[in-house]
Amino acid sequence: MVKVTTADQLANGRLVSLDVMRGMIMILLCGESCMLYEAIRHIDPTQPMGGLINQFFHHPWHGLHFWDLVQPAFMFMAGAAMYISYSRKLDKGISWNNNLRHVLIRSLKLFICGVALHCFYAGKPVWELWNVLTQLSFTTIVAYLIINRSYTWQIVFTIGLLVLTEVLYRTILMPGFDQPFVEGKNFGAYVDTLLMGKINSDGWVTINCIPTAAHTIWGVLAGKLLISNKTISYKIKALIAAGIVALVIGFGLDLSGITPIIKRISTSAFAFASVGWVLLILAAVYWLVDVKRNNKYAWVFTVVGMNAIFIYLFFETVGMQWVNGKVAIFTGDMLHLFLNVPLSVAAVVSAIATLVAEWGLCYWLYKRGIFFKL
Repeated sequence: MVKVTTADQLANGRLVSLDVMRGMIMILLCGESCMLYEAIRHIDPTQPMGGLINQFFHHPWHGLHFWDLVQPAFMFMAGAAMYISYSRKLDKGISWNNNLRHVLIRSLKLFICGVALHCFYAGKPVWELWNVLTQLSFTTIVAYLIINRSYTWQIVFTIGLLVLTEVLYRTILMPGFDQPFVEGKNFGAYVDTLLMGKINSDGWVTINCIPTAAHTIWGVLAGKLLISNKTISYKIKALIAAGIVALVIGFGLDLSGITPIIKRISTSAFAFASVGWVLLILAAVYWLVDVKRNNKYAWVFTVVGMNAIFIYLFFETVGMQWVNGKVAIFTGDMLHLFLNVPLSVAAVVSAIATLVAEWGLCYWLYKRGIFFKL
């Protein structure tokens, strides 16, 4: 569905920091889709540049890179946005029961989009459940079902989800899948053989939706906090304190040898460590944008953040299938042809040009008040 309104009307009463942070996430993802980080890595794969650009790729297995925070942040921001939207509906007299149908339909659309994206990637019909939208369809429902519960109740519930994950991985040891934290040999991989008859070649597992539901629920709690009547000082201190505690727990589990930080199977240590960083980043963005009003350039991010689902679907389909190559023809390829610019540099120019073009599409939609909503 397309909802048409003016940008000023839509932004009125919003927490701009949430749109900025969501826009940052989407621009980072757009950069990946445009092959920007891959192109930069080919220019100088040695240290220190190589080490820096490696942060824009997932850690191979045990460890944490900056890029590993993007998906948790995406799930977290979805939870925050859901709570704020829900609170506004309550103000309009729309009950939890009446809104449930909307949440279920939206989750179904997310699920369909997630599965469809993997068909695009494969170039044929496939049944694969590893996409972030497919995961979000599940975590959204879980988060909404308990959205009216207290902070304490929801925090305890998320800990329960992580404990459940630990128990499943450590106690259900099937032949060939009896090594909890080994790629392709764990319980998550076993479940994928049941659900899809295959194992992901990069180690991702479908039941990540269980532990990462915690990210969406924690996002709900953050959204609830930010629109509450608490003082600004309290909100920032709460976000920072929660972030530090989560980091201590996450890295503590890893360093003590209890549970390793592994993003690809979303271990409990990863869930805590990643949300810790996300909370600290949110606190910083909230302070800069909504408190200090340093939002002169916030629009650079909000124009993307306010059409997040649309641009994600666009650059993962039309962008990768068509736009990337066509923009390259008239940018990097021409530089290489006429000015003999090295291919590695030309690839970076093409990727940046594509990123700017797709940002420009979001800007065009924003200026015309066109916002796509599921």
